[in-house]
Amino acid sequence: MRQTSGMRTEAGPDVAAVQRRTVRVLSGGVALAGLGVTVGITAGGLLARDVAGTDSAAGLGQTAGVLGAAVLAVPLARISDRAGRRAGLSVGYLLSVVGAVVTVVAAAASSLVLLLVGLFLFGSATACGLQARYAAADLATPEHRGRALSLVVWATTVGSVLGPNLAAPGADLGTALGLPALAGAFVVSAVVFAVVAVVLLTLLRPDPLLLARRTGGGTGAPPPRTATGTALRAVWATPSGRLGLVSVVVAHSVMVGVMVMTPVHMGHAGGAEEAVLRVVGLVISVHVAGMYLFSPLVGMLADRVGAPTVVALGGALLLVAAAVAGTADPSESLRLGTGLLFLGVGWSCGLIAGSTLVTGAVDADLRPTAQGGTDLLMGLGAALAGVVGGPLLAWGGFGLVSAVSATLVLPLGVVWASVALRAQRSR
Repeated sequence: MRQTSGMRTEAGPDVAAVQRRTVRVLSGGVALAGLGVTVGITAGGLLARDVAGTDSAAGLGQTAGVLGAAVLAVPLARISDRAGRRAGLSVGYLLSVVGAVVTVVAAAASSLVLLLVGLFLFGSATACGLQARYAAADLATPEHRGRALSLVVWATTVGSVLGPNLAAPGADLGTALGLPALAGAFVVSAVVFAVVAVVLLTLLRPDPLLLARRTGGGTGAPPPRTATGTALRAVWATPSGRLGLVSVVVAHSVMVGVMVMTPVHMGHAGGAEEAVLRVVGLVISVHVAGMYLFSPLVGMLADRVGAPTVVALGGALLLVAAAVAGTADPSESLRLGTGLLFLGVGWSCGLIAGSTLVTGAVDADLRPTAQGGTDLLMGLGAALAGVVGGPLLAWGGFGLVSAVSATLVLPLGVVWASVALRAQRSR
């Protein structure tokens, strides 16, 4: 039996009511988790720089977190596929608690290797935040998928905007606990992620993915296991899926490539560390607001004018962002904030519209695996952008970092043009 808004299925639950509850629970969870993620993003690169003593290590620190989000996306998606979204998301946030604790221990021991391990596991929280957007779409009707995805993305605004501004208070906490100042942020993150894991494990009932499978005519039991590569090939086989996949990967890679080096670039302006942290926190907050604050509008726009149009808008905004931020001096916080605002909105367009296209490209049984594979690719692309960011900054400055990141939009333009041409010919 297919789901119908406001109707009960043979199994009993009112699908529309469960969808509304699911979106509320997921939104609350990712809003709180966003606080832990972004306070760690603000402090992570600076902590790696302090432990290793080089700017290049800052890029390694951020890359470890991005790579963790990418690699862990696949096993977390498999857990969701077998046991439901509740299990996959809860396990992921508990892994991030472990990562935050390991990061604190590494900072105290001044061990770069242990720090990178901790930041890798810390990236699990980012993977969960990204997979939560798909969970919001499990029970959504096709014409409302963009909106459902965007509401959960939007909820991240609350914690994500506040998070970077807790870097300085977190540093005070670290000092009070006898830890390196920057490690205090990860103490806050560990507590936040533990609370989110308990909330999702307790309240995300009935499980949206398992219910979606039952209402689609199945039993709710796990489907036969599908390899990630097979699921991704199914996405790539459709023009819309191909555009969605490229959009997600490019948007995330460009965003990370520019964003992770911004705090290090701004640090070259000089001044007291606490003052630098406050200004960096403000700029990152503006960036994060761009990523999440306008997402409901992005989702509605994708549903109304079509996801491919929103993908094109996102690509244009990413190019503008790279041009504005890449030409700013370390002390030009207003110009950097403006560039990073455009960067965040461009990311939102590419992620939400692209995710909507990927979700619609395959059926319910393949979706968790295809979605996990998509997040793996976007994370690997972003990790590569983070890895080269440090050396590029040391060699040619922040302008070179931004210029190289902007070139990643070119493949997206090629795929978008091919899909648009195909659509025009089929009319």
